[in-house]
Amino acid sequence: MAVPQIVDQHGRSIRAQDTAYFAASRSARELYSWNPALASADDDLLDEQSTIVSRSRDLTRNHGVASGAQQTYADNIVGTGLRLSSKPDYRLLGKDKDWASEWSANTEAQWRTFADTMEFDAARSMTFGQMTAQQFMTWFNNGEIMALPLWLPRRPGAKWATAIQSVDPDRLSNPNWVPNSATMRNGVEISPLGEAIAYNIQKTHPGNSMTSLGQPLEWERIPARTNFGRLRVIHGFRRERPGQNRGRPLMAPIMGSFKMLDHYQRTELQSAVVSSMIAAFIETPLSGEQVADLFGGNVQDYLTDRSEHTVQLKGGAVLPLYPGDKLSPFTPQRNSDAFATFVESMLRHIAAGLNMPYELLYKDFSKTNYSSARAALLEAWRFFYTCRHWLSTYWAQPIYELWLEEAVSTGRVEAPGFYENKAAYCRSKWIGPGRGFIDPVKEIDAAKMRIESGISTLEAECAELQGSDWEEVLEQRAREIAKMKELGIPLPMAFDSTGQPQIYPSDQESQNSKDSNSTGAQQ
Repeated sequence: MAVPQIVDQHGRSIRAQDTAYFAASRSARELYSWNPALASADDDLLDEQSTIVSRSRDLTRNHGVASGAQQTYADNIVGTGLRLSSKPDYRLLGKDKDWASEWSANTEAQWRTFADTMEFDAARSMTFGQMTAQQFMTWFNNGEIMALPLWLPRRPGAKWATAIQSVDPDRLSNPNWVPNSATMRNGVEISPLGEAIAYNIQKTHPGNSMTSLGQPLEWERIPARTNFGRLRVIHGFRRERPGQNRGRPLMAPIMGSFKMLDHYQRTELQSAVVSSMIAAFIETPLSGEQVADLFGGNVQDYLTDRSEHTVQLKGGAVLPLYPGDKLSPFTPQRNSDAFATFVESMLRHIAAGLNMPYELLYKDFSKTNYSSARAALLEAWRFFYTCRHWLSTYWAQPIYELWLEEAVSTGRVEAPGFYENKAAYCRSKWIGPGRGFIDPVKEIDAAKMRIESGISTLEAECAELQGSDWEEVLEQRAREIAKMKELGIPLPMAFDSTGQPQIYPSDQESQNSKDSNSTGAQQ
């Protein structure tokens, strides 16, 4: 049987709604007033960026969960810093693996003399790891990072001329606050192809109250690169749309929910405090005229006498009241049973917006078993790895390339044909904090099985689980085993997949010697 249709005067079918997609309907009651503008990435963000950033900072300053979320990200993505693992493309350079290992060991040692000292910072106040953590905190609130690589060859006591100056992205703005244009976007000058060619940085922070009053505001225009291509400005942010030239804070989508939750929690706390107090009204059956008659026609005498009538509350005490008074308790009723459930629901919504499991956001694992906790943390680590890769690409790697250029030019690192093969020499990996263990036995067994089955390596497992370098681990183990042998301490015993004990290959000969001596003695 055919389905009846409604047709117009021309015989064409009339839709049940005004659009093919309900999401595009302009007549539906639910969507009638929902008409956001269709604008470019910069038009959507630039005029509102300062407001979003200031509110993001306010949340991390004053809301415990927001502050904890920021610290959780920093601990898992950066930790104490990112470790360099140099990986030159030895095949492209016409070298072998042994050369690459030796070259990497020397380069990493030289890098540590730069990155692990205060000389890394132009202000001599932070190491590379500390500034990396600071830059990540800035990215969390501002949605972008900024720093200036400086060349300071005459600093007393400094081994390296390269130094990094951290800059607050708030200082990046149009000179004299001129409006944005086709070539100027909130301080960033762009080419017709969209490349950033210069940055206009205000010499003092726009919100610095300690700046001398009456002094004119000054900007400095810094080209993105020198004439010979050396990077002069590090400016990184997650590019979510084509044509985007400034960053968006991570908390922007859920800031409204965060703030309303903060208001709700404060109100409930205040109500709980008020409800915990003893409140009562003193009622008297006397009218104003009767009170005046009792005190000779003067109501003020009655009020004065009442104010001097004090009663102390004690356990088991009988309270004497003023003649004719009645005590009426005031007990406000509030339904707080749904408070915890509502807060948890809101926090789960916020956690989803932050790409972080609720358990990790709220540090609440009371309702979690091993499987669900591992699934939640694995999901979180996907985002952590993405953020770490972004931070490595836009922060750590540019600084490493700048430093390596100086190391090669001064002869501390040998790299023939460096500028012709810069990408091959600068190839590297950055190791962050390890994922850690929920159940160490299960996860170590799983790592061992991955290595033995050939789907993983010791390098990958050391980096992922502990954030360590596999070569350093093996070298340290070799030193420990040698020292234990020297002191006559029994060596640790490993077990194979069948549960049988394994003996270190270096001990096999001594074990065979003991067995032969034992056999000879028996004979």
